[in-house]
Amino acid sequence: EVSEISERSKQNVAHGLAWSFYVGYLKIVLPRVKKSMEEFSRANPNMLVCRETWKLHILVPLNCDIYDDLEKADSNIQYLTDLAETTVTRAGIKKRVYKHSLYAIRDEDNKLWHCAVEFATPLQSLYAMSQDECAAFSREDRLEQAKLFYRTLEEILKGSKECTGTYRLIAYEESGEAETHFLSREILWHLRQQRHEEYAVCEGNQLNNPATTLSSTELNLQISESDLPQPLRSDGF
Repeated sequence: EVSEISERSKQNVAHGLAWSFYVGYLKIVLPRVKKSMEEFSRANPNMLVCRETWKLHILVPLNCDIYDDLEKADSNIQYLTDLAETTVTRAGIKKRVYKHSLYAIRDEDNKLWHCAVEFATPLQSLYAMSQDECAAFSREDRLEQAKLFYRTLEEILKGSKECTGTYRLIAYEESGEAETHFLSREILWHLRQQRHEEYAVCEGNQLNNPATTLSSTELNLQISESDLPQPLRSDGF
């Protein structure tokens, strides 16, 4: 009965997607990110000048609108190359390959900033569910679950020692107006903040959040505790 209630209210959708994303992907690749970035930096010393940005930047659009080609989404984002591959035999797949793409982000002064960036792919599932009548998943459900996905993933990663300092979650909500370089501005703000954190820690200065970037506190205010996924059984099994 509890399981049926949870399924009807869709409480377990985002929770399950976040854990699957972590266990099946991030836990595998994130511990190797810094090594890959370091190898690339040795070969290209003038690109990755800020070590604080040697992370995987994970885009979390709350409308679940994911672009397969970042260059087409924003002309200020240019693909450079792929970082060193991680090869793992997993789930019956021999030598399964994981890799990250490195991009150059052009700012308003025509300066290039370099980083590894990709979307949180499980959001594609949320978007697809909202488009499929069989899922009975409304746009409101999708937005709520996207917020819960972000909060859950954030909590999981915070508790993961092997992933500490290897990622940057970028949650945002696009405005209704069409903005040509919205995505590049979001990424640039986070890159600048990380550079600020690396070079001005002792100054005690902080940057203000851009209007579109959402903090976990803001997301928390929009989802009640009763909406969080609950265990299906209370006996510990």
